[in-house]
Amino acid sequence: MTSAPLFMLNNGVQMPAIGLGVFQTPPEETTAAVQAALSAGYRHIDTAAAYLNEREVGEGIRRSGLDRSEVFIETKVWISDYGYEQTLHAFEKSAAKLGVDYLDLLILHQALSTAFELTIQAYKALETLRGEGKVRAIGVSNFTPEHLQRLLDRIQVVPAVSQIELHPYFTQQATRAIDAAHGILTQAWSPIGGITVYRGDPQKSTLKDPVILRIAKAHGKSAAQVMLRWHLQQLRSAIPKSVRPERIAENFDIFDFELTASELAEIDSLDTGVRGGPDPDSITLEAFGRPIPEA
Repeated sequence: MTSAPLFMLNNGVQMPAIGLGVFQTPPEETTAAVQAALSAGYRHIDTAAAYLNEREVGEGIRRSGLDRSEVFIETKVWISDYGYEQTLHAFEKSAAKLGVDYLDLLILHQALSTAFELTIQAYKALETLRGEGKVRAIGVSNFTPEHLQRLLDRIQVVPAVSQIELHPYFTQQATRAIDAAHGILTQAWSPIGGITVYRGDPQKSTLKDPVILRIAKAHGKSAAQVMLRWHLQQLRSAIPKSVRPERIAENFDIFDFELTASELAEIDSLDTGVRGGPDPDSITLEAFGRPIPEA
């Protein structure tokens, strides 16, 4: 069975480059999606406390028959659980729901620019969890370069991973640059631009882009496979999501072809600078805070 290449994180932990994302995957469909992914060769699953499907992710992993050590489990702390003690407890909740005693990667889901001290204290809790061996690597999600610099000025352990919206229509060059400068691996959510479909004009989505379709035809691959290969060749992690077994398998079938330098540049040139997801500075406890259930 084909396996994904491994990226070496800045603390020596190895992470499979391609993972299954389960954002907006209903709990009742999550277990089967995880099983399908692990059957297809995936060994990396990305979830989050706020997705409310960690329990089902854990069940899918158990049903796969794989040993815990064979699956890289990544999850996220929601803003409602920021603060030092609160974030330590958030780990306990997530680990219990997933049915594991350690996590491979635990990241902060958002920066709270209006309550950044809570963000700092939450990250310090991640540092403690890493030091205690409960988490193998730590990181951040949806941090702008400004957020990341504010964090780096106050912490001891540089994040291993920075997860951000990243697809051909929104390439986040500034964030990628600060990640690279600090040895942080950039990880793409919505890596094939799904957000351009469900939050934009479906007729102008990345999946229907004529440049991407032309490159896909040249390689006998789908638009999604070309975009995932684009991420991989530019040394980014990607976590495509799907609940359809055939699509899950297709998204993993990207290791038998290579894009040329000119094709990579063509895809790079499609950047519009337009974010599909919410502005990270708009995330506040007042607007987005909600309790995360106990295990």
